[in-house]
Amino acid sequence: MIKRTQLRQFLAVVDTGSFTRAAERVGVAQPSLSAGIAELERIAGARLFLRDRRRIRLTDAGNRLLAHARAIEKEFRLAEASLAESAPAASPLRLGVIPSLATEMLGQLVSRWQGARGLVLVEGSDADLRKRMSEGQVDVALTLLRPEDRERPSVELREEGYALMLYEGHPLAERAELEAGDVAGETMIARRSCEILSETSRWFTQRGVRPPFFLRSANDDRCMEMVRIGKGVTTAPESLARPGIRAVPLVGYDFRRTIGLLLPRGFSGDPADHPLAQAWQAAQV
Repeated sequence: MIKRTQLRQFLAVVDTGSFTRAAERVGVAQPSLSAGIAELERIAGARLFLRDRRRIRLTDAGNRLLAHARAIEKEFRLAEASLAESAPAASPLRLGVIPSLATEMLGQLVSRWQGARGLVLVEGSDADLRKRMSEGQVDVALTLLRPEDRERPSVELREEGYALMLYEGHPLAERAELEAGDVAGETMIARRSCEILSETSRWFTQRGVRPPFFLRSANDDRCMEMVRIGKGVTTAPESLARPGIRAVPLVGYDFRRTIGLLLPRGFSGDPADHPLAQAWQAAQV
């Protein structure tokens, strides 16, 4: 019985005019291709090629087989295309993302995604994403890692502190660090997406700082742009700084966070080998 592999090897020899180039085209070693052609000739009961030093020519039997081989290969390709169109598409990987992750950082990760499945982003708070994961609505979460997460599949990606964000021309922007009292007269912008919003409010209140507010918003991009154009200052993770903004540490404001990938509890293998972890590493190069 003639196999499709043999017909493809036969057509490769015809199209390239060389056993060596034909072997490269179909991705096999030349001895394997020669053996396949020899077996095809045995089945056909006739030589298919005439070989000399200058070129390879088809015999009469080879010419007769050529028309059939091309028709068969065409039908194979049409069948494969038809099956590919009717096959259900693989479900996308649902990646949960906390709103306070820097948009540029997320963009770098997504642009380097090499997974076989498509990617869909689902935005939510840390608590919301964890709940959705437990209910099977999110596959992986890019979120804040807690100490207890070391007991489940997870990958630490970035640890960072928080700082006061000011526009570059601000009189305090060149200071190495600031006290709470230094910003007592500043207009503030409240980032409602901040995971430590309550702790931050309490921290300033305990130090007697009760500033006026220009904006209260859960949209970090909007908050940071208002800082950049000088409409107020805010506290934020260091990664949210952007061109035109200076991040200056506040003395005693020692909050930190760890960003990481939270994987399903049933995940097997090394979490660092997950395609999302690999995409993150590629983004850091």
